[in-house]
Amino acid sequence: MSYRPRAKEALVGVKELPLLDQPAQAMAGGTCCTPLVLEPLPEADAAVLSERFAALGDPVRLRLVSLLANAEAGAVCVCDLTEPVERSQGTVSHHLKVLSKAGLVVSEKRGRNMWYSIVPSALESLRAALATR
Repeated sequence: MSYRPRAKEALVGVKELPLLDQPAQAMAGGTCCTPLVLEPLPEADAAVLSERFAALGDPVRLRLVSLLANAEAGAVCVCDLTEPVERSQGTVSHHLKVLSKAGLVVSEKRGRNMWYSIVPSALESLRAALATR
């Protein structure tokens, strides 16, 4: 015997979609909807964006990107990023490596320390992918 929710249980948390006017051509048997975009995102661009968004899927990495994007000096030593995200230098370095592989940050060795900065064009590509048209 399968479980069927009672009518009241079935409606909890369910939102109904608004009814939209149907175009005349859909009513006459033509295509039902107009395309959402004129051209889909090219496969190569989708692969790059997917890797970048995946890299931002971790809260620590997202916070690191925020810190680097707002750094007044443009670049920040890895040792100065540990305290704000409350992680060890090894953990921060690991997260920065993931961000670097995704093309979101670049690094530069200065003496014994690694300095990181954001790649503005990479952030712009993410912003553009989320922009409404």
